[in-house]
Amino acid sequence: MIPIRTTVLPQRVPWANYALIGANLVVFAYELTLGVRIEAFVWDYGWVSANFSQALHQQVLPPLFPLLSCMFLHGSWLHLLGNLLYLHIFGGSVEDRCGHVRYLIFYCVGGMVAVFVQTYSAPLSTTPMIGASGAVAAVTGAYLVLFPTARVVTVLPVPFSLRLVSLPAGFYLLLWFTLQLVSGVYAQTPGNRELAQVAWWAHVGGFVVGVLVGMTFLLGRRRRPRRSRPHSQLVWNNPRSALR
Repeated sequence: MIPIRTTVLPQRVPWANYALIGANLVVFAYELTLGVRIEAFVWDYGWVSANFSQALHQQVLPPLFPLLSCMFLHGSWLHLLGNLLYLHIFGGSVEDRCGHVRYLIFYCVGGMVAVFVQTYSAPLSTTPMIGASGAVAAVTGAYLVLFPTARVVTVLPVPFSLRLVSLPAGFYLLLWFTLQLVSGVYAQTPGNRELAQVAWWAHVGGFVVGVLVGMTFLLGRRRRPRRSRPHSQLVWNNPRSALR
């Protein structure tokens, strides 16, 4: 299921969310210019759990800048666009609720905590951790708390057609979280090396942080009335036309 929009509209322009999307695009565009140097770049600015664990063992201060920079690196167009799609759909309304500056702080802190959760689950991993998915997971967790009655319009592939289905945000996001949790547990079992290459626990940790922080946003500010888009269910019998 691919989300395309929600029924909740932000009342203000989400400048911080747009800035984050733009920053991710700019950094990825720079990555494309690196050629053979991309591997060294990822090692320098990605987060390597083993390096952090070794520094702690030696009682020295580990480099902490990669904790932030790793959130703006991506390994492919699919990796990038998947994260930015979720950020665009869910981030604007969360920013509208908590404000531009607090949203930026929340995004960065949520992403950092997600990295630490993944590091705790695999402290000896030598694979650089990159991607905004932990921070985006925090945004979706906050969205779940702040807008429990919203609906998410998703593309549901069915045989020979694509269907637009409006689902409760709570159902959609909890289903997503459950898939991340199950995948994280399964990736820890022997023989799942490829599955273990995904930072599932960063997704789980980020989502939980988002839920907790979202509760503070909910308690700290009264909910304002919002305009909603009408939701409907459509069936497209021509998959080609649906993808235009």
